[in-house]
Amino acid sequence: MTGGHLPPPSTDQYIPLPDVRLVTTHALLTARENLTDTIEARAMMCVHGGAGFGKTMAVTSCLRELEPDEDIRRITFHARATTRAVRHELHAALELPGPPPRYASEFDHLLKNALATHPRTLVLDEAQWLQSDQLEYVRYLWDDPYTQLAVIFVGGEGCHHALRKEPMLSSRIFIWQRFTRLTPEEVRQTIPLYHPIWADADPDDITYADSRAAHGNFRNWARLTALTRTALKRTGRTCVDQEVLRWVFSKLASPH
Repeated sequence: MTGGHLPPPSTDQYIPLPDVRLVTTHALLTARENLTDTIEARAMMCVHGGAGFGKTMAVTSCLRELEPDEDIRRITFHARATTRAVRHELHAALELPGPPPRYASEFDHLLKNALATHPRTLVLDEAQWLQSDQLEYVRYLWDDPYTQLAVIFVGGEGCHHALRKEPMLSSRIFIWQRFTRLTPEEVRQTIPLYHPIWADADPDDITYADSRAAHGNFRNWARLTALTRTALKRTGRTCVDQEVLRWVFSKLASPH
């Protein structure tokens, strides 16, 4: 697990790409509205969807707009965590002074007191790794009448399933938002704005690239864009065409 403040914008992209732009999609606009409403209500929200659909980037970029007026802390899970580990990550993310307490009751008292001092938003990324005990612990902290906490769960489809299995928690989720693949029409509208190499590309070539390799997935588009930039540099070409794209497809594990 890693925790702390929101990461810098330079880390948003799956692959670092010069000149890449954050595109205001319908999903991002909806997330901005939903996050604002959830935080204003000091409620809980679940953002879920398939890998590479832009959930974390959308949530992070929208929450940055609320800083520094809102104190936002994020914990990212990389494997199944224990409740003890969650306590320690909260201690680090909240930058509490001194060593973590040894005993659970003392630790819980410290965390609840810290969360009661002023409003905070806690982002739990890759939340599909949380099990019943950890989800119940988050609810326990949020439910305390003195904590001023908004909680944003972000994760894959497993996140939605995990939260739905916990009736005490799922009944308290204020907003559920599912991220899905870009539709073919959204791809044609969005990708020319995503990076300059697609700005002058034939829309049919963008559709071709999406149907063969990207499949409406932002992470796939990032990889595709990086390889296409390399192809243009090596060939000296200035515009994407299907010959360039076929070279790119040859680098991918399993184009369809």
